[in-house]
Amino acid sequence: MGIDVGGTHTKAVAIDNDTHEIIGKSSVKTTHDDEFGVATGVVTSFVNCMQENNISPEDVVFVAHSTTQATNALLEGDVAKVGVLGTAGGFFESFLAKRQTHLDDIDLGTGRYIRIVNEFLPGREFTQEKVNKKLDSLEAQGAQVIIASSAFGVDDATPEQNILGEAESRGLMASTASEITKLYGLTRRTRTAAINGSILPKMLDTARQTETSVHNAGVEVPLMIMRGDGGVMDISEMKKRPVLTMLSGPAASVMGALMYLRASNGVYFEVGGTSVNIGVIKNGRPAVDYSIVGGHKTYISSLDVRVLGVAGGSMVRVSKDGVVDVGPRSAHIAGLDYAVFSETERLEDCELDLFQPKDGDPEDYVRLRLKDGSYLTITNSCAANVLGLVSPDEFSYGNVEAARLAMKPVADYIGIGVEELAEQILHKAYEKIEPVIMELAEKYKLSHDQISLIGVGGGAASLIGYCADKMDIKYKIPENAEVISSIGVALSLVRDAVERVVPNPTPEDIRSIRQEAIDRAVESGAAPATVEVHVEIDSQTSKLTAIALGSTEVKSMDLLSAATQEELMTLAAEDMGVPAEKVAIKLNGEFFKIIGRTDGDEAIRILDTKGFIKVQSSSGTAVEIQVKDYQEAVADFYEKLAVFTTDSVLRPDFYICVGPRIMDFNGSMDFEQILLLMSVEMDMLDPDEKVILVAVKTQL
Repeated sequence: MGIDVGGTHTKAVAIDNDTHEIIGKSSVKTTHDDEFGVATGVVTSFVNCMQENNISPEDVVFVAHSTTQATNALLEGDVAKVGVLGTAGGFFESFLAKRQTHLDDIDLGTGRYIRIVNEFLPGREFTQEKVNKKLDSLEAQGAQVIIASSAFGVDDATPEQNILGEAESRGLMASTASEITKLYGLTRRTRTAAINGSILPKMLDTARQTETSVHNAGVEVPLMIMRGDGGVMDISEMKKRPVLTMLSGPAASVMGALMYLRASNGVYFEVGGTSVNIGVIKNGRPAVDYSIVGGHKTYISSLDVRVLGVAGGSMVRVSKDGVVDVGPRSAHIAGLDYAVFSETERLEDCELDLFQPKDGDPEDYVRLRLKDGSYLTITNSCAANVLGLVSPDEFSYGNVEAARLAMKPVADYIGIGVEELAEQILHKAYEKIEPVIMELAEKYKLSHDQISLIGVGGGAASLIGYCADKMDIKYKIPENAEVISSIGVALSLVRDAVERVVPNPTPEDIRSIRQEAIDRAVESGAAPATVEVHVEIDSQTSKLTAIALGSTEVKSMDLLSAATQEELMTLAAEDMGVPAEKVAIKLNGEFFKIIGRTDGDEAIRILDTKGFIKVQSSSGTAVEIQVKDYQEAVADFYEKLAVFTTDSVLRPDFYICVGPRIMDFNGSMDFEQILLLMSVEMDMLDPDEKVILVAVKTQL
């Protein structure tokens, strides 16, 4: 069972664990104003879904939910006062660390603040008695949560742990900076821990209430929580690091799209009523970056999402010269219904009325005054229906004739036809969306043939077709798009990541961080046998990152049955935009098929047996080799597939298919680092075992 907490509705879905068919849905209004906040809606939708579909508590093997609680707490300033106790070793170290751990109040960018009080304890004075005196001072200043932050705490967390123990013995909520991140950068690490600490009390109350209510419903399996980076974690882990749940709503949408569309590459496009979230999926993984809170950089990993104030329910602004803008105000914010979801007879003889939805807004937003004195408005959804861009089986489909009647007085005011008005409305939305898609494509090195839009959310059909047509790119809308977030929560994998600054890492360093990532994923609820790890080296920052993904015990089965060879060829051909007869299997492995074109074009796709496109490339090569020969083959491709530009040399990206795993060595340009990462994996294999080595040209 998966529950997604949206701005308007909280939706639960029940999915059969054997067939992965949806066997139940339930939706309630999100309970923002309830005594227990959104937790009440989570539990209500969960219990309703069970009761309405005759699901017994003992039949529930997995339950997880996304949450807006962390994001909302920060947006609304519903946060605790944080006391930071910094410490460091020697005299000079202490001199610098005192300044670096001293935080000002954190501006949340909404006129609200996280209030911070500070104390510092030099290492030479570090005793239990002195620690308690500092804690006395922080409590006297009103601190509700204690953060311990030590210089080089990522290397030796003993001082932080000592402070944590003393604080907890007093009954104070507390955490340490090194628990949140293992990266250097004392100020940023301390700030990240302070943001996490500020939402601890509220998140703990919510977690306890939700967990208790789920168990009171008779369900005994652990409650999992969606993370902002696309994974789930056990509720006990969430209690330590609640800040990781930021942006878990968009993350849930992505995971649903990945599962239901076989989507491995593209731009996901989540369209609600008020806003659209846009991000990237590349090689089966959503793009993740560090969050910025109130303009402050943090070490909180979450989906790299762009949020735009234009969506299915965005209202229209007009002048005599045409459409001025679309959004950011939505019909929901103005308390108005969409014309396209109304009865035709209500719209007869309606009149244009330009108005101001909220104080300070422009006074040129469109609404229609009806004969009965009530009002409706026109939106992107209305325009898309009028232009025939929404099919009857899609969530955004409505009453086209009602939309036309509502748009007629607006079109007459401007002096154009209804279709031209609809075109202008969608084009204004497109002008906001297209630059964001192109910026993300450039950032994540997606060539034009890799930019396909994956539409999710109830309003997807209102915008995606128009934008895709204008950009000449492909798009898909999955089945059950309106509840895709809840599906994504139910099907998500456990994810955890470990980051360290390690100049010139050795194979032992890589093995160590790899194992730590596995351990973290297992602690968060993953079955050990299902965990796979991707390791990255950033030579510019000396950052070593290990990302572990795994399933819980009950979800380790495959989602889809195997695709036939013909289906795989069709999927690859569709992705390349060519007829099926123009592609062929270049290399036929047991678990992966390398499919390329037959017309001399060098484009290739790597597909697994389920039909997931794991790698897209407009120019690539694959070869089956024995493990003992991999270094020689990599060296050969490293030179042959290099792309020389005016100011640099772009080296190829490498992938190795070993049994059912595909290992991604994308992003490491240095030859020695590539071999170093590969050696950690390859040294564990039989030298005579056959693997598939794939090398693809870097185009951007």
